[in-house]
Amino acid sequence: MEIKTVTLEIPADCNVILGQTHFIKTAEDLYEIIATSVPQASFGVAFTEASGPCLIRTEGTSPDLIAASVKNVETVGAGHVFCIVLQNAFPINVLNQIKNCPEVCRIFCATANPVEVVVAETHQGRGVMGVIDGFPPKGVETAQDKAHRKEFLRKIGYKL
Repeated sequence: MEIKTVTLEIPADCNVILGQTHFIKTAEDLYEIIATSVPQASFGVAFTEASGPCLIRTEGTSPDLIAASVKNVETVGAGHVFCIVLQNAFPINVLNQIKNCPEVCRIFCATANPVEVVVAETHQGRGVMGVIDGFPPKGVETAQDKAHRKEFLRKIGYKL
């Protein structure tokens, strides 16, 4: 078995959600979840089949974001993986609905940070071991950092 990392490409002003799923209807179900949760969102969904024709299934509202999602799942190269590239919305707007989707098995990450995916490869294929999301901590927040965090959350409308 070989273990390596691959880097996801996240377009500017976008977030990515990477997960594992198990059924061909995933692409359409994820489309419906995002479109009905955040109608103004632009997004692309790509899902890799792990049997049958083993195609990358796609849906979305933006050809560029669909292409970015496809590139990411091609780079990962594992079956039953989905990637959502999301713009004009945050993962928090759709994450619980995605987790409740019957075919979704797990979420590896939901982020705008740089992401490296840890991939194991065997004679059968590839699988996602986990992700490296962003960077290591640099310290504990100060009173000024805490004030900035609280101000930011209110600025973007997530707190009163």
